Amino acid sequence: MTGILTAFGLGFLYFISAIPGGMAAHAPVWAAALAAWLGYSAGGLLVLLAGAPLRDWITRKLKVDPKPDNSKLFWKVWHRFGLWGLGLIAPITIGPQVTAILALALGESPRRIQLAIVLGVFPWVIVLGFLASLGSGLLR
Repeated sequence: MTGILTAFGLGFLYFISAIPGGMAAHAPVWAAALAAWLGYSAGGLLVLLAGAPLRDWITRKLKVDPKPDNSKLFWKVWHRFGLWGLGLIAPITIGPQVTAILALALGESPRRIQLAIVLGVFPWVIVLGFLASLGSGLLR
């Protein structure tokens, strides 16, 4: 149970470490991957449900600037692939909370944002789960 909670918490805060962290806390790879996916998805959902006050606070704390700076990866992906591209790079770049804030600032609907967050992390769950399982196999 500790491994699942670890993977969920890390998925919420820092996705890349969530699956290996959950496995290090003795969760099976499939449970760590599922918990990390759910934790990551909950991170975006919290921002979307909490509304404007929380978004404004996070924007100030993280110094998020919704103005385009075309030299940054985020804006290149946004202009080329839109919300779906952003959802795909978010797990390894800006995370679900900042993704939700920026996408809302850019006029996307909360339902589409949450769907992009949930589906965009899925390929990373598979890849990182596979890599973590290979790594744990090497340690035995």
